[in-house]
Amino acid sequence: MFDGQNRTHPARGLRAPSLRGCAASCVASAVAVALAACSALGTPRETPAPLPRAGAPAPGLAAPPREKRGATLSRALRPVLPRGDTRLAVAVLDLDSADQEIASYGTGTTFETASIIKVGILAALLLQAQDEGRELTVDEREYAEAMIRTSDNYAADVLWHAIGEAEGLGAANERLGLSSTRGGPGIRWGLTRTTATDQVRLLRAVFARGPRASVRPPEGLDQASRAYIGHLMGSITDEQDWGVSAAGSRGSRWALKNGWLQRSTTGLWIINSVGQVTVHGHRYLVSVLSGGNRSMEAGIALVERTARAAVGAASAHVRPWPQ
Repeated sequence: MFDGQNRTHPARGLRAPSLRGCAASCVASAVAVALAACSALGTPRETPAPLPRAGAPAPGLAAPPREKRGATLSRALRPVLPRGDTRLAVAVLDLDSADQEIASYGTGTTFETASIIKVGILAALLLQAQDEGRELTVDEREYAEAMIRTSDNYAADVLWHAIGEAEGLGAANERLGLSSTRGGPGIRWGLTRTTATDQVRLLRAVFARGPRASVRPPEGLDQASRAYIGHLMGSITDEQDWGVSAAGSRGSRWALKNGWLQRSTTGLWIINSVGQVTVHGHRYLVSVLSGGNRSMEAGIALVERTARAAVGAASAHVRPWPQ
């Protein structure tokens, strides 16, 4: 039912500026000063006025009001917004900016995850292993690598069962700061519902460094766990290198997980992509969720256009975010 290289099997046990002159009110004083200087020193030399600070408003003009981040993002997305019944949400965070606010469009709207939930499954597994004071077993690592790198569904079945399914996912989400994600029913991990903002929160728990990490051990993922997830997301199989990676600078490193699912009831596609991209030295966390796409190809094109627009709006080196 869900994307990946293998068909879904039942879960089983682990093994298988110009300047103006002075105002009129200042002229008299200026003349007096000039005459005094002339009598004492001879012909006066003109002293240049100090230049205004870069970015300062012209004298007498109030600074224009700045729009909120969400409004900036929404404006950037106008050319790419889908028509008809296709739904879209996006969230973006510049990890290297002083302001760590997540900008989002479609806030609060939930989408079925398809295979992007596999990052959450792995995070939950690692948290449980941390609590038990152990590393992942050889089998767990084998399943984790297949689940992330090739989006293997059988591996996800096994690990979904291992973490305690929706209940285990929910416990991990609470620790990692996700507030709007609910695990799918029974073994249907791909029907987990989430928001774009929650997915960026999960990415931040993986990719943020030092004090910018949303949570720290023992509540959150430790350094080794975060590095492991990031490594797997950065080594996705070539045929799955699409989605948010399209927003990165050419040749730059990326880390992502995609999800795709055709609904049997409508024939329409869920196409999602989450991950980290780098643009001119800045790292951005991006989550794009979409539903109701007429084809997988159309959904991928929409996700990639959206990711590029979102990162373009958030690029601090090009246009700093308004405060």
